[in-house]
Amino acid sequence: MRIIAGRFRGRPIKAPKGMNTRPTLDRARQAIFNILGPLDDANVIDVYAGTGAMGIEALSRGARHATFIESDKEAVRAIRYNLEHLGVLAQATLVETTVEKAGPRLEKRAPYDLVLADPPWDIARDAALVVAALVKPMLGPGARVLLGHRTSEPVELPESTGLVLSDRRKWGGSGMSFFEIAMESE
Repeated sequence: MRIIAGRFRGRPIKAPKGMNTRPTLDRARQAIFNILGPLDDANVIDVYAGTGAMGIEALSRGARHATFIESDKEAVRAIRYNLEHLGVLAQATLVETTVEKAGPRLEKRAPYDLVLADPPWDIARDAALVVAALVKPMLGPGARVLLGHRTSEPVELPESTGLVLSDRRKWGGSGMSFFEIAMESE
C-alpha cells in the first residue's frame, strides 16, 4: 500500500498482519479524494481506521489534523508506525478504543470538517448509524461524512441524523456513500 497524492505521494504504508483489516483500495482512495477536492486546513476523523490510509491520505493532501479511531491492537501498531515513519505524529491523534466509546476523546478536537469511515462490510449498516450519532454534534459547517460499504449493500441514514446523501460511488465491490449536513428549511 502507498499514499496516492500530496506531500507523501508514493510513500509506502504498513498494513497490520492478518485478515482483520480490509484496506480501502488505492484506486478507490484516489477517486474519493479527487471527489473531495482540496482539504487545506481540514480537521478529519478516520473511523475504523485499519491502516490509517484514509486519514494519512487526508494529511498528505493538506488536512491540518487527523484523528484515528481503531480498536484492533495490530492495526493500532500499524497506524502508529505509519504516522511516526511519515513524521506526522504532531498532526494526529490515535484513539485506541471502539467507535462507541470514542465520543469523549473526540469532543476535544471538534468541530470536524470530514469524517472517513470504511468499516468492516459485515457491520457497515449498523456502523453507519453509530458513526452518524457519534459525530453529528461535532461537525462543523459544511462538514462531510463518508461511509464505506459493499456496493450491493449501500448504507442509508435516517432523516433524524441530520445528514443527507449527496453522492454514492462504487469501485468493483467497494462502495462509498457521501453525506452532508441537511439544509434547514426556512
